[in-house]
Amino acid sequence: MHRWHTAMKLIGVGWYIALSIAGGTLGGLWLDNKLDTKPVFIISGLFIGMIVAFYGVYRMIIPLMKNNTDKENS
Repeated sequence: MHRWHTAMKLIGVGWYIALSIAGGTLGGLWLDNKLDTKPVFIISGLFIGMIVAFYGVYRMIIPLMKNNTDKENS
């Protein structure tokens, strides 16, 4: 049962990455269309989305790694 719980958390991490990057890029595209400043905000949104994704993944993965090492040491 524990493996399914971990697998579902990892699937959630994948969705988090995809939605963060897509959200940043689409937000940048929307701003570029509103302000007529093509690729500036698309690129900025992409980088912001990637930063948010990596930080979020770090925050989600650390507890999983701690749980795994605690069980190995027991």
